[in-house]
Amino acid sequence: MAIHPPEERIWWNQKVGKDELIWIVIAFLWGVIMFSMMIYWHVVGKQNLSTTAYRIDPAAFEEKTEAFADQFKVREEGDTGIPVVRPPAGGDVYMLARLWQFWPVLELEKGESYQLHLSSMDYQHGFSLQPVNINIQVHPLIEHVLTVTPTETGTFSVVCNEFCGIGHHTMIGRIHVVEKGTQR
Repeated sequence: MAIHPPEERIWWNQKVGKDELIWIVIAFLWGVIMFSMMIYWHVVGKQNLSTTAYRIDPAAFEEKTEAFADQFKVREEGDTGIPVVRPPAGGDVYMLARLWQFWPVLELEKGESYQLHLSSMDYQHGFSLQPVNINIQVHPLIEHVLTVTPTETGTFSVVCNEFCGIGHHTMIGRIHVVEKGTQR
């Protein structure tokens, strides 16, 4: 029961006021604009990643990633002992997510394309590459493959944006992008 019920019980037969009608039209037009922008950015903005996904055993993915890191390791990151891996341009690169780290650190060349393979060893994690705004969910048993072509040099953070437990806030990885032919 309303505190102040309408005088006429059949309210939908009452005339709509001019101010109310203006706001309804504005809201409808704004909805059409926003819907159109979603289509526009999908087609023109290249906002959506073209990914491929495969089923994979986590142990098999971990083995491929460790072999990749052993083959292309150039140094270790600070005092963490995490390997920094510099694969050849145009090749496959592997990064795994596990409590509470992304492993290994990647070093890629600006302007070169790579096939980035991602998977989780334990729980669902988020792969958010900042500040580039690449954002996907990383699941165990699934190998995600996406093409990345770095367009600027620098150190980029990989942040887990899916809550994965008590150490979630510490789950940060790195991708270094360097000019062709240079070493960090």
